[in-house]
Amino acid sequence: MPARDLVLSVRNQYDFILSQNREEPESAVSLSKLFPFTGTELSAEYNTIPSLSSTDNNSSLNITLLQPIAKNAFGKVTRLKDKILGVEIDVAKHQIVEAYEDYLALLIESYYNWYEAYANLEVGTSSYHENLKLLENIRDREKSKIALSVDVNKINLQVLAKKEKLIELQDAYDRSLNIIKRSLRDKAGDVMVPQNPRQYHTVDHSFRDAYKNFERYSRTFAILHLLEVKSSLEVNKAARELLPSMNVLFGYEIQGTDWQIQEDDNMFFAGMSMDWPFPDQVGRAEYNTAKVDLDKRKLTNDNIYYVLYSNIKNIYSEVKREKQLIDIANEKISLAESILADETDNYSFGKITLNDYIDAVNVLDNNKFNKIEHEIAYKKLIVEWLRLTDQLITKSDIEERHRQRH
Repeated sequence: MPARDLVLSVRNQYDFILSQNREEPESAVSLSKLFPFTGTELSAEYNTIPSLSSTDNNSSLNITLLQPIAKNAFGKVTRLKDKILGVEIDVAKHQIVEAYEDYLALLIESYYNWYEAYANLEVGTSSYHENLKLLENIRDREKSKIALSVDVNKINLQVLAKKEKLIELQDAYDRSLNIIKRSLRDKAGDVMVPQNPRQYHTVDHSFRDAYKNFERYSRTFAILHLLEVKSSLEVNKAARELLPSMNVLFGYEIQGTDWQIQEDDNMFFAGMSMDWPFPDQVGRAEYNTAKVDLDKRKLTNDNIYYVLYSNIKNIYSEVKREKQLIDIANEKISLAESILADETDNYSFGKITLNDYIDAVNVLDNNKFNKIEHEIAYKKLIVEWLRLTDQLITKSDIEERHRQRH
């Protein structure tokens, strides 16, 4: 923006008057003030210079008012600049919230990963210990001549596989925990145990209604609209700047002798000035560029609207899918537990082979891991839905946080 400061200018020089073999100082002091939103500039200048015909100095006081009436007529261009800057500030505010929302989503996802690793580790640990018990049982059965040594080896191989899986799960948990500690800047080394994260939100049943609300209230659409407004304002500003720079000026001047301006003559003056680059190639190029940028912005926005719709629709479908898969996983676990209970009895009575029993154990474990995976995926999708639709951080959240800080 043009500076609205009060500008003080001081000039001092030394004159050598060769025809009279005389030296005189010359001084000038001026104050100027610009009123950007009207384009008006007011200035006052006092100067004193040596006289060539006498020993007295010539002094003057000049007060001038300059007003643009064409290109920046009454501050029109300045007001357009102010609107453009206002739009940029509004966009920046939205982008700050967007950046914080992305950061928050990343933290939540890190926590979900931590809990998923913890839940998997619990299942893996439990499975490993259960298989250790089974190994001891098979060894006892071998001693009693009920089980064969091949059965012991099979269970021993099963235990080693579970131990291998447990090592992998422990490593995954340790890495996810390190990310959490880094996020918390934790240096104390306290023992931390994740709690089952609550569900952040539910997705609206009607996608059409949810997307209409997104169009109406989201920051994303607000930013896209503001960027289009900014491009339109740039076109208007470039069009204004094609006009000639034309100014009217009014002034009052007092001229006299000595520092106190004695024997003064008073004068009121008015005039006009104009600068008009012809044919103004640069200005026309900037105007045409601004129009192209506006068209580009509109096309870009249209493309972004389609991409947003597609991405949000896909997230919506994935949320529904994961919800169904969780229900199926619960049913499969229930069936797998029932099958394992029956197979345990069947193996005890020799109705099935050890391989069938091992398969039943592994099926239950796999279904437990599968359920955890789908539950965490579902919660992550909910967070991603909220992030994409600008609901993870809302205006009420920001206002509440502001009240807490003050």
